Amino acid sequence: MHSISEDSRKVCFVVMGFGRKTDFQTGRTLDLDATYESIISPAAEAAGLRCMRADDVKHSGVIDSRMYELLLRAELVIADISTANVNAIYELGVRHALCPNTTIIMSESGGRLHFDLNHISTFQYTHLGDDIGSRESVRARRALEELIKAALESGETDSPVYTYLPGLQKPLMNGERYQQVLEETEVAQEKLSEFLHKGEEAHRNGQHADAVKAYECALRMKTNDTFIVQRLAFATYKAQSPSALDALMRARAIIDALDPEVSNDPETLGIAGAIRKRLWIQTDDRTQLDTAIRYYRRGFEIRRDYYNGENLATCLDLRARIQSEPAEEQFDLMSAKKVRQLLIELLTGLIDDPSFGDRSDQKWIYATLSQCSFALGDNESGERYEQRFLDENPADWEVKTFTETKALLERAATT
Repeated sequence: MHSISEDSRKVCFVVMGFGRKTDFQTGRTLDLDATYESIISPAAEAAGLRCMRADDVKHSGVIDSRMYELLLRAELVIADISTANVNAIYELGVRHALCPNTTIIMSESGGRLHFDLNHISTFQYTHLGDDIGSRESVRARRALEELIKAALESGETDSPVYTYLPGLQKPLMNGERYQQVLEETEVAQEKLSEFLHKGEEAHRNGQHADAVKAYECALRMKTNDTFIVQRLAFATYKAQSPSALDALMRARAIIDALDPEVSNDPETLGIAGAIRKRLWIQTDDRTQLDTAIRYYRRGFEIRRDYYNGENLATCLDLRARIQSEPAEEQFDLMSAKKVRQLLIELLTGLIDDPSFGDRSDQKWIYATLSQCSFALGDNESGERYEQRFLDENPADWEVKTFTETKALLERAATT
């Protein structure tokens, strides 16, 4: 472990997004924190570098002098431009203008590079679902480590600016402030990471009130961040404090900051839909159920997100039972059936894929298949997939969520 003040290692400055981000060109959601924590940071550390993220030197969304100084003076910059993050692409352009070499571009393999970057060598890795499989993490980490070492040793020009303007000279900058910038960045990075890890650990353990406190601290450090707002809203309604209804109203106010009425982010839509569905259960207010269906439908249509799809089908079944017009009832029931049939087709295809064993969301795929099978009258498959879900050792709150959904399906079938 290196003391910050005594750390003389070369700096690897990482330009990338933060948390789970949606690639709106493909509709996929990627966990960029998983990319940093399982691939980039360990690869840089193994290559002997001091690694820090660009995201932790921004204040109120403004790129300040510290950012430019790091882009100029860091011995290596890694820019992950997955999800076509405009900040990351802008900062990559600044790096290319300031430094002729030691810049590495990364991108998730399922994304589409902007046409101006198609001709530049890009290191690619693969997400399975939202996360990265264990084998892919090991492969990508080792390959990136070798690429880092080669970039530092070769000194070859990798900036298109200096390639096409060969007479251009890299700017120089004097001053003693750089070390202070590095130390401040690392302190901020460690503090923010601590809050987020505390939140995720509390969430996994079903301690949702503790998760709320941790995410609130993180949001004060990084205001208006989409990922943190999503996690805070989710933890808030799960905490059910001081009452289930009060928690839902607070959670709705939090997620509404992301404007789900116009959002195309499946994660935002899924959380907003879950809150509205639960508000309907609490209040019998039909508008809450209609709104939940609208959010879930858009979240499902954007990228065939199975969480949104399963909940869309459940809410359609529930609404069918309170429709006053027989035609509307039949339309909702048939729509729910079609969604479930499509989900079973999609998810059994994922299970049959050789990479399925590396996915981190296996239990939720089994849970969704179980619920869809039960709803379609295939109790044998429903019980089989339910057992597979339980075999994944889900947390108590996850089992409770599964049981509540199953009870809603039974309610819809018997109402």
